[in-house]
Amino acid sequence: MSGTHTDVPSVIAFDLPLPVSVREYESCALTDVLRRVGDKWSVLLVVLLGRGPRRFNELHRVIDGISQRMLTRTLRGLERDGLVARTVHPTVPPSVEYALTDLGAALLVPLSAVADWAVDHHAGIESARDDYDTAGGAPVPAPPGEGAAVPGRRSPVPGGGGPEGHPR
Repeated sequence: MSGTHTDVPSVIAFDLPLPVSVREYESCALTDVLRRVGDKWSVLLVVLLGRGPRRFNELHRVIDGISQRMLTRTLRGLERDGLVARTVHPTVPPSVEYALTDLGAALLVPLSAVADWAVDHHAGIESARDDYDTAGGAPVPAPPGEGAAVPGRRSPVPGGGGPEGHPR
């Protein structure tokens, strides 16, 4: 396969050594990024900051269910990864504002593609789950700290805009 073949997704075209060692998996750039965006709050924070800079307390108010400690930890992780910039304004008391960096803003493009895919295919995934459960497969529980799926909810991002909650 040539590197110029554009019909083959790069994740398929990549020459993956088999068997995949733990070291190979752990050092993979994709694994590293998915750890960041796969946590409970990072994608939501990137989306909110993609709409403009926000102060810490403002973020805390608009995200139901996140503790101050978890918001701080998630923002620090995003800042460490270069996705978010933290600015302290010289006021009394000091005001702290968070904004996406250029790198963080660039993440909005692939996140939007994943969000579009999720919205477009959510009904098919739900149908496949129902078929699996009906056929006697063991239901897969939601990850710890996450509730069951909300029937009729179309947006993969809480508070997503656009028609029917679509984040476009």
